[in-house]
Amino acid sequence: MTQHPDSCEHPVPDMPSPRDASSIRDDATPRIAIRFCTQCNWMLRSAWLAQELLSTFGTEIGEVALQPGTGGVFTIRLDDALLWERKRDGGFPSPKEIKRRVRDRIAPERDLGHNDR
Repeated sequence: MTQHPDSCEHPVPDMPSPRDASSIRDDATPRIAIRFCTQCNWMLRSAWLAQELLSTFGTEIGEVALQPGTGGVFTIRLDDALLWERKRDGGFPSPKEIKRRVRDRIAPERDLGHNDR
């Protein structure tokens, strides 16, 4: 373990080498994949939603992956389940809506605070 720089007191676990990267994620934890269109410049929107999900669910999810695509694609999947599809669902999800959909799948009893009101 190495010490985290600056003011954080939490130790940072040593990371495996890139060829051992598959061991980083516990296969039992959910994986979220956000596929976005690079031609439409939706990377920042995707990264923002990823940050919102990681901030809310922390270690309840194993990872949030950003997957570049083309052709106007914008989808959010939780493992194999399609949670959001821009064309089907009529645009982009609000953080509140996507957090609810993730919560309903991984921790239905969980209160999302102001997002549930």
